Formats: sequence, C-alpha cells, structure tokens
Amino acid sequence: MSNRPITEDDLHAYVDLALDAVRRDEVERYLARHKDVAARVAGYQKDRDLLRNAFASVAEEPVPSRLSVDSMMVAQRHVSRYRVWQLAAVAMVMLVVGAAAGWSVRGQWGLSGASVVMATNSASGIAALASEAVDSYEVYAPDRFRPVEMRADDSADFVRWASQRLSHPVRVPDLAPAGYRFMGGRVIPTAQGPAAMLMYDDDKGGRMVMLTRPMKLDQNAPMTSSHRGALGGYSWADKGLGYSVVAPLGDGLLHPLADEIRRQLGRDT
Repeated sequence: MSNRPITEDDLHAYVDLALDAVRRDEVERYLARHKDVAARVAGYQKDRDLLRNAFASVAEEPVPSRLSVDSMMVAQRHVSRYRVWQLAAVAMVMLVVGAAAGWSVRGQWGLSGASVVMATNSASGIAALASEAVDSYEVYAPDRFRPVEMRADDSADFVRWASQRLSHPVRVPDLAPAGYRFMGGRVIPTAQGPAAMLMYDDDKGGRMVMLTRPMKLDQNAPMTSSHRGALGGYSWADKGLGYSVVAPLGDGLLHPLADEIRRQLGRDT
C-alpha cells in the first residue's frame, strides 16, 4: 500500500475505471472511511451510467454517409469559398461602422488620445487579470472529469512547462495546512498572452483557482478584492507577475488564503 493521499483526481479515475488494482483498493478503503466522499462518488457513478445509457443506441448506429471524410471535405471546399467572401464583407462593414462610431463618440464626449489609451490600459491591467481568473474558474472548476490538464502527481512537469510558456518561474503554493490540496493545472490563453491556472480542492467538492501571468501594466499592484455573483477574488502584482485567487468564499475566508499564497510567493501582505 502506498502512502500517497487520495486526491480528487484519484476519485475521478476510480469512477472512470482507470485505476490499477492496487490504487483502486486504496480508494475503496478511503471511501469506506469517508461516507460523505463515498456518497459524492456514487453520484458521479450514477451520472456516468446515465450518460452511457442515454447515448448507447447512438453509439451503435452506423456513421451517416454525409459525415464521411470524403463528403465533409467536398462540403468544406464549397463552404470555405463562401465564407471568404462573407467574412470580407463583414469586415468591411465593421470597419466603416467602427470608424463612424469612434468619431461620433469623440465629437460627443470630447475623448482625447490620452483617454483612449487609459481605456485600453484598464482592459489589460489588474482588473483584466481578475476577470480572467473568474472566467477560468467558471469554465474549469465545475468540470468533474477533467478540470486540469496536468495533475498534481505531475506537478514538477507542470511547473517546468508553465514556467517555459510564461517565460517566468511558476510556483505552486502549499495550502494543505489551510485545507486545500493542489489538484493540478493548465496553461490557458488570455488577451495578454499565456497564463498558468492552478486549481485546489478542499476534499468537500469546493474548489479554488489561482491564475498567474506576466503583467504588461500594473506590474506592481496592491491586493484588491473583486466579486462576480457568488465568486470572490483577490488580485495583486509583484515584480511583473500578476496573481488572482478566486473561489465561492466570503472575504473572511478567502482573504487569509490569498495572504498565505502571497506570503509563500515571496511578499507578505
């Protein structure tokens, strides 16, 4: 028997029947001791079986001839020629409308060049990072099958990969003493370039996301809070790197976690 803790990834691999016999036995012993987690896993298994049963008949049907590779290639050639002209027409219309609207707003509100630059900057600074972190949470945290691309077991490879993509060192804060285990992460695209997303789990289904990327603006920024619906967030920047922590937690719970992350990354709040 190994001494590795049972992670959320192990639970999903158990549901997917993807564990080896030794690890499967360890998970089953863990579930026998944690009835609440066992009930959650049983729900995953029920959802899996419902999906399989719902699409079983479809999976057995032959592929329609219109979906064969040859038929799709012929159709794509016709669509591509039409789309080129369509996109060109749309681009021309947008260019004309955008130019007219820009000069109209300039005339009505007296926007100067400095004001335009300021508006652009606000979309790429710390506020943009906070919004990107919330978007990442909303996309990946609800995913119960593959929320991360590289799992915690591959954390060393993930750190090397993410650091290379961001051209900055990426570190994984240890939040186990606070009740959150590192699940893994992925590299995601943003308007400002690649960002590293790290995901944590509290063993009760609650998840937290940390997003980090190089900052073109606000390269040093104090910690600020933000909210979108039930999600709270704290964002800051230090020495050219931005960080944003997002979870469905109140400020009283999330702020200490953000402080601990910031402390481990080299700067006390």
